[in-house]
Amino acid sequence: MTGTTGNGDTVRSTGDRETRVTDRRRFLAATTGVAGTASLAGCLDSYETIVGSSTEAEPITIGALAPDPDSDFIGRSMVRGAQVAVDELNENGGILDREVELVTGDTNGSPLEARRQYQRLVLEEGADVTVGVFASEALMNVMDDIAEQETIHLTSGAATTAASRLVKEQYEDYKYHFRVGPNNDRDLGRMQVDFVDDMADEMRWESVAVLAEDYEWTTGPWEVYQERLADTGVEIAMERRYPPSTGDFSEIYSEVAEAEADVAFITTAHTGTAALLDWSYPNRPERPPQPQPFAFGGIHVPMQLPSYYEMVGGACRFGVGQSSATAQSTRTEKTQPFVQAYQETYNGAKPVYTGYHTYDGVALFAHAVEETGTLDADELVSTIEDASFTGSTGTVEFYDRSHEFPHDLKYNPDDPDAIYFQWQENEDGDGVQEIIWPESQATSEYVSPTWL
Repeated sequence: MTGTTGNGDTVRSTGDRETRVTDRRRFLAATTGVAGTASLAGCLDSYETIVGSSTEAEPITIGALAPDPDSDFIGRSMVRGAQVAVDELNENGGILDREVELVTGDTNGSPLEARRQYQRLVLEEGADVTVGVFASEALMNVMDDIAEQETIHLTSGAATTAASRLVKEQYEDYKYHFRVGPNNDRDLGRMQVDFVDDMADEMRWESVAVLAEDYEWTTGPWEVYQERLADTGVEIAMERRYPPSTGDFSEIYSEVAEAEADVAFITTAHTGTAALLDWSYPNRPERPPQPQPFAFGGIHVPMQLPSYYEMVGGACRFGVGQSSATAQSTRTEKTQPFVQAYQETYNGAKPVYTGYHTYDGVALFAHAVEETGTLDADELVSTIEDASFTGSTGTVEFYDRSHEFPHDLKYNPDDPDAIYFQWQENEDGDGVQEIIWPESQATSEYVSPTWL
């Protein structure tokens, strides 16, 4: 029987579908380890006969967990990135010659809803793997379910190392979790420091005001700033973890100006637009000039949105942001083909970082299944652990069991996957995300704000 949830998701949770999902899992579990690829195909044929279905094998189901995919650019890019990957797989024969289908769950930005949707995708929709999840709080609320269901989950949005610590401490329970991107919170902090170390002189950032919204995901970067940022030689003029409810940054920026910092070096996702607009007074003549103007940059999730320049009326011009990739980047031979396929499918729209990572997660899972010839999660864990997979944002490799953060995406400081960009204006007056770091990926040099 088919129905829909309140958010429009298709649910096939009763009657024959539910029975077949349960039977399929039991059958595959019973045949685990008995046969290789050829034997598995025979088992699947036998399975279809046993349950009385058509002669064609059941589709392999990808479950995507995303926040508000109809209205939120983070969630929308996750779902679209997954769909592009699924379309490409089906155009090339699917996985193990089986069709691939995508089912989605709207987490609605809520840890509780994330758990409900995860259970629906796995238990009712029969997802063979799940990808996605944006907020760290949402990810942590589904970690126990991932362990209980023994189903591979490939995170493509949340950065908290709390998840990888569970893998470290209770490997057999939590080994099914991998982070295909972004880099974990500690490595995001390392990346910030490496960027400042390489670029501070060129950007004339001699002193920095370190700002971070007080969310769980910024804890790791903040710890790294405390440990390593001063070693770059820049002066730490000010440090502030500000409340998540902050909507007016005028007082904070007055302190930044009084400290004579050259830049507000920020780590923000939820409060990013308010922080940006309150900084951009040189582009807003109704605002009085502040005592000491300063630059603006760091990890700023909203600035990653390709249409952000138009959304904020150019207020982000000269702002510096970090991302896994942009539509201008060519990290690997897969970057531009993915961007082009995404744009062709979605009327010229461009992906944000969660789209790249979700696309890579689906492709990696397909690669692992083809390599092993099975959907058995325990076998897939071993294959994914050993993977060195070329994705759209770089090489996807994971820290091993002996590492502090097992199953997290490796960070290579000598060849970072992520890039830093600056919003610049081209000759036509359009905003462009020009890459300024690393040098190997750069499409432009850093341009100092005209008022400095």
